[in-house]
Amino acid sequence: MIIIKAYNESYRGKWDAFALAADDASLFHLTGWKEAVEKTFGHKPHYIMATRDEEICGILPLFEVKSRLFGHALVSVPYGVYGGISTRDEETAESLRKSAETLAGLMEVDYLELRNSTNGSCHLAGLPARDDLGATNWHGKDLYVTFQKRILPTVEENMNAIPRKQRAMVRKAEKSGLSSRIGRLEDLDRFFAIYAQNVRDLGSPVYPIAFFRALMEGYKDAFILSVWKDGKMVAGVLTFVFRDMLMPYYGGGLREYFDYAVNDFMYWELMKYGCEQGSGVFDFGRSKKETGSYRFKKHWGFEPTPLDYRCYLVKAMEMPNVSPVNPKYKLMIKVWKQLPLAVTNWLGPKLVRGIP
Repeated sequence: MIIIKAYNESYRGKWDAFALAADDASLFHLTGWKEAVEKTFGHKPHYIMATRDEEICGILPLFEVKSRLFGHALVSVPYGVYGGISTRDEETAESLRKSAETLAGLMEVDYLELRNSTNGSCHLAGLPARDDLGATNWHGKDLYVTFQKRILPTVEENMNAIPRKQRAMVRKAEKSGLSSRIGRLEDLDRFFAIYAQNVRDLGSPVYPIAFFRALMEGYKDAFILSVWKDGKMVAGVLTFVFRDMLMPYYGGGLREYFDYAVNDFMYWELMKYGCEQGSGVFDFGRSKKETGSYRFKKHWGFEPTPLDYRCYLVKAMEMPNVSPVNPKYKLMIKVWKQLPLAVTNWLGPKLVRGIP
């Protein structure tokens, strides 16, 4: 018999072991993400799990996110690109889905969002196919894709797998006097300064540095690959390791060094590092369709895979859209790009807390 339980700390080891072993789980299912989000933003976790004979057979990480500007949601998971139900058992998936629906109703949220990486868990949970959505309170969110690719056995093979034009950019960067290094918390302050400037220039609010620190403390394999020019850090990317997967997640470079192709150099050095460390997959992460980052990743020879995000509407009458591509944020983004860094670094963390 399947029993649905609320997560508690006594299950931490079993929960993480399940997430590490489950094909459809991700680094965002691990309790390290829960602890970093809870500690930094104060959001309330509502993690639920299914057990059979006292053994975990399914998990669903959820957070309640409240904001006057962006609404009231139950999200799996905030600030993560993957989430949702993890199980290989149809009965378990459906039990977790129904429990999440009930919880969302009791909490009177605007909506429940599951950020599924594929449609596998959706079908297991009894959700309709994307083309059949609309007959129920569940709706599809057809906005994002992800990019993943196998890391080949040798550095030379990985270089040759990069399309010709992008390979030329990497070769140019290698001749620009750049170097890279792997670091952790000792490089966080310098990396954060670059990242904060980068997201300001894109018109997005920055996360608090405390969030990055909490993530690096919770994910012991996480690291910062930084790029240096003449003794100065000019680019960097906070990268996670999950099983045999390498995932660059928060990254950026100084615009005044773009002529040196610092971002191209950074991602190539990361791929090379992954190859040397025996990593099997390079996860280039989520992008909105037909954006600059989408095209950048395609130039590297990565092919997009649609992300099967689902939303269950409770109080909301229509699908939420807090994406920067929403026209109603156009003016706000334009103004944000012009603000001094001191202002965006102070105001950004207050805003980003409510944007899951």
